[in-house]
Amino acid sequence: MPISMTRLILYVHDVDRLQAFYHDHFGLPIIEEVAGEWAVLQAGAVEIALHRVGEPYRRHAGAAGGSGSNAKIVFQVTQALAALRTRLIDAGVQMREIKRYDGLPYQMCDGCDPEGNVFQLCQPD
Repeated sequence: MPISMTRLILYVHDVDRLQAFYHDHFGLPIIEEVAGEWAVLQAGAVEIALHRVGEPYRRHAGAAGGSGSNAKIVFQVTQALAALRTRLIDAGVQMREIKRYDGLPYQMCDGCDPEGNVFQLCQPD
């Protein structure tokens, strides 16, 4: 029985801030929204949903110190990766160096959103 992924939910402290981050920097359209509590952005075949963390977790400093998530969101880009990376750095986004691994037909670099979630930008050759 084949299955397909349609939505990834991230539990976040500041829905509005992350919604603006992914919309402004990556151009992801907002397709659902409950102000301050829930937002869904279209990211190709998969939606990224931002869900405000539950009340017991709101008092923790997760937003300031990073989420500690072990997940990585990967975006395939068609524009020049180096130029996009520079634009993000100029906008204050924390970005790592561009890298390539032998045998893989793409280059990539990682960055962090405002809550410390890691994302990767990947550009095929």
